[in-house]
Amino acid sequence: MPVAKGEKLEKYEGLSPAQFFYRNKEIAGFSNPARALYQTVRELVENSLDATETYGILPNISVIVEPVNEDSEKIKVKVEDNGIGVPIKEVPNVFGKVFYGSKYVLRQTRGVFGLGVKMAVLYSQITTATPIYVKSSTQKSRIIYEYKLFIDIERNIPFILSLNVYKKKDSWHGTAVELVLRGNFSQVKKRVEEYIKRTALIAPYATISLKTPDGEIKFKRVSRKLPEPPKIGKYHPRGVDIETLKRLIRKSNSKMTLLDLLSTSFDGVGRITAEKFCEWAGFNPNIKIKKLNLSDLEKLANKMREYNGWRRPKSITLSPLGERLLKEGVKNILKPEFVTAVTRPPSSYGGNPFIVEVALGYGGEIPSSDAPLLLRFANRIPLLYDEGADVSKKVINSIDWNIYKIKFPAPLAIVTHVCSTKVPFKGVGKEAIADVPEVEKEIKIAIREVARRLKRHLSRIEKMFEIKRREVTIKRYMNEVSRSLSYISGIEEEKLKDLLLRILKEDIKRRESSKAGEKIVKKAIVSR
Repeated sequence: MPVAKGEKLEKYEGLSPAQFFYRNKEIAGFSNPARALYQTVRELVENSLDATETYGILPNISVIVEPVNEDSEKIKVKVEDNGIGVPIKEVPNVFGKVFYGSKYVLRQTRGVFGLGVKMAVLYSQITTATPIYVKSSTQKSRIIYEYKLFIDIERNIPFILSLNVYKKKDSWHGTAVELVLRGNFSQVKKRVEEYIKRTALIAPYATISLKTPDGEIKFKRVSRKLPEPPKIGKYHPRGVDIETLKRLIRKSNSKMTLLDLLSTSFDGVGRITAEKFCEWAGFNPNIKIKKLNLSDLEKLANKMREYNGWRRPKSITLSPLGERLLKEGVKNILKPEFVTAVTRPPSSYGGNPFIVEVALGYGGEIPSSDAPLLLRFANRIPLLYDEGADVSKKVINSIDWNIYKIKFPAPLAIVTHVCSTKVPFKGVGKEAIADVPEVEKEIKIAIREVARRLKRHLSRIEKMFEIKRREVTIKRYMNEVSRSLSYISGIEEEKLKDLLLRILKEDIKRRESSKAGEKIVKKAIVSR
């Protein structure tokens, strides 16, 4: 169409993924120098944990945060692990191409978007013009390779500055990453330290060290038991959309029928279940899937979401920590007097499997406060920001703690962990979990369960205090009672005292329900 003389036209252009996030750093958690530094440490540590525990390796992770020079806001962050390493040909794209990675499969991982470390690289190069340094080697490789690279923001591809390759002198494998960025360490120091501390809580099988200008802290592993690693799974039919169906059909051969597609491509669907669904939805199970048009696919996707005959998603794609490891982590970091944990059965929202775990710690070194200390985790990621927007905070605020004999201020800590193939985060910053009804329900059930256990524990303590109080009171008047009974009965005073003491001990023994409770009470009496 011809353009009229003098007519003004808009200029149209596209954005690469790297350009988009370069312009919108805030939505990925890189909103200011302090937050960006915290986010960089977090992304690198999470990559290291995924590269170790997912493959059965006990993590050894070193984190160094230090200024480039004394009066500079340029901060160097270096994280090294003993993971599986990154293949030499993959390093440039893994660290230099937004939306590229190994996590686009149906399996629980800390990373979700293939974005985090690339955002750190972008932030580094736009604030200090410094390339990322990567050293890596895989387990069976005989070489070590070192890259320095930038991200070509306009084209969203890596720009390699140098590659150095040399032979291994030992059996080292893993990845070391070094970035220089403009950051404010003094503002975020406590956050970084708390993040490492909470990571040690949720990964008690890891050894993690943090070295900063203020010194070094190290959390040694307290367990050599790793959680069962997640396996790659299939789509659940309830969570399928039209585009997913189109992609599955494109990958299939021309002879595949709808019955074949349903029974081989989806979680928990066999031929009998697929036949029942087709009959219910009004589809010919023997139709060739290549013949399905867009209208058919729209109907199929809608019917798959509506059908109630599907099984729950399998939990093989998930890797919960487990009650034992969760308790060990809480004991090691929070050092409570009482700890308990619960792992809920697998559940699902929108076809996405998830498992909720909750631990409760009480007393000991947990400080008393006017509300429970909440420690939130998602896929073993500590969530430190946006607590007020998180579903766990909503659940905790809704509970009447008086029912469970808890009166604030109280030394109470609640740990919540949601693991899923798709954690319903409120944003790409991954700091708060949305209040999805199914997730909220599971968290509430789990918190109430651990709270009931605490109530029983506190009731035992109250009972033991009462027993000890009665014992002290009776012993106080023992001589007077023995003397009076001796006067009335004519029996020797010492014999009566021995008899009364024996009766008292038998009564106490019968009432005491646990040795642990007795020890707790004795400790409490001494402290008073």
